[in-house]
Amino acid sequence: MSLPEVSCAMMAVKWTGGHSSPILCLNASKDGLVASGAGGGDLTVWSEDGTPLGHMRFPGTDDVTSVVFSHSCPTNIYAAHGETISILDVRALKESLDHFHVNEEEINCLSLNEAENLLASADDSGAIKILDLENKKVSRSLKRHSNICSSVAFRPQRPQSLVSCGLDMQVILWSLQKARPLWITHLQEDETEEMEGPQSPSQLFNPALAHSVSVASCGNIFSCGAEDGKVRIFRVTGVKCEQALGFKGHTLGVSQVCFLPESYLLLTGGNDAKIMLWDVSCGIEKKQKSPAKQTHRKKTRRAANPKQAGSHTTAAVDDGEQHGKMSPKVSIEHGDKVNWLVGTKLKGQLNILVADQTSCVSVYPLNEF
Repeated sequence: MSLPEVSCAMMAVKWTGGHSSPILCLNASKDGLVASGAGGGDLTVWSEDGTPLGHMRFPGTDDVTSVVFSHSCPTNIYAAHGETISILDVRALKESLDHFHVNEEEINCLSLNEAENLLASADDSGAIKILDLENKKVSRSLKRHSNICSSVAFRPQRPQSLVSCGLDMQVILWSLQKARPLWITHLQEDETEEMEGPQSPSQLFNPALAHSVSVASCGNIFSCGAEDGKVRIFRVTGVKCEQALGFKGHTLGVSQVCFLPESYLLLTGGNDAKIMLWDVSCGIEKKQKSPAKQTHRKKTRRAANPKQAGSHTTAAVDDGEQHGKMSPKVSIEHGDKVNWLVGTKLKGQLNILVADQTSCVSVYPLNEF
């Protein structure tokens, strides 16, 4: 897929009538259904043309913070609200098919592996619970983040491996067979080492709190967006990782990153109210392999502890890429801080769906650029 470099302030199509409070999360099924979660326990399912098909309000006042469609049964949804995960059928949203209370604090992100036998839930305590969906019990409890775990993602084609990031500025590659980290990097420490000097004022005021991770369809490339405005691209090599790219396009924190399916096209959304589309394939391909040297979103809490045990690894980043030669293929002045975004096909056309501080879903058709 080839896209020209475009900067625009085009008007989005707005989907309205589904929520009365800010939308916090989005997901889309392979059949074109879209689910959105909002404050106060609201969940809405939309058709491809933006018509609300169903609505549910969970008991209590907990926000719906993450929604994921089933791979095998696209009418089923996994929804996180507070410390609870509910399984719903979009054709009958009045009550849940099942629910689980396995996390001790509010869940920030859900991820379903390709085999759909494991569901990961990352929470405010820093824990990631792995729910065995066949046996309906927790099979693993992963605890290495010392602050809020903001995002977690299973790796495609590797159902026993996942990555996570948190407000402790750590990015972690996990093995479920071993139930432990294979690799850990601390973003602020690595940046300081690369600079070989004192931190800049922007780094001191905008620490690299990690808000979002996304794994490309190949399973070996993943991205992380952080509060320092930087996007980092990592490559998995065996049981280790290296940073392949690091670039800055947002002037404030990067709240969301999302790889488009079957590509190295990366969507990013920020607190600067901008949405960008990057092609990171060239940077990944030209990065020469070198021996690795050993070495939220809306929330802030507890001071981060950089001295976590684990395998801390960093690798030199291409200086040209690091200092701004990467340019977005598309840059959209959205106008509102981005809470969530996803790229999906609606009626056969690729679109960007955006959740922000409003109660509307914004839709940008990519074929117009």
